[in-house]
Amino acid sequence: MNILIINGPNINMLGIREKDIYGGKTYKDMCDLLYKSAKEMGICTVIVQNNIEGEIINYIQGAYGKYDGIIINPGAYTHYSIAIYDALKAIDIPAVEVHISNIQVREEFRRKSVTAGACIGQICGFGIYGYIMAMLALKNILE
Repeated sequence: MNILIINGPNINMLGIREKDIYGGKTYKDMCDLLYKSAKEMGICTVIVQNNIEGEIINYIQGAYGKYDGIIINPGAYTHYSIAIYDALKAIDIPAVEVHISNIQVREEFRRKSVTAGACIGQICGFGIYGYIMAMLALKNILE
């Protein structure tokens, strides 16, 4: 089983930005944990991050025919990127949207996800462990 984890803008700044919201673990800490967890689950995973919307779309399109599932944290693009939504809809790969913070208790503009509608589910508010929950969900669905 091959899963692509796509992280959007500013996720690379974990451990630096708003620690009260995103926690103190760095992006490297998170990636190390996710690679270790994936290996324990028997999942091959690749983790990518980009701050540019078009590059995120390229990752999604490039997943076609290579990956069995996608975990995506679109960052701020969650709230307005119809282009990412369209890219997810264009491929026949189940995707799970993940957010480190609980977007439902944050600012009003963060409560709406336009990209979640192209995913099989959304996990938010469990910190970086939400990614592990998404891996378990995809593993369950794909097996």
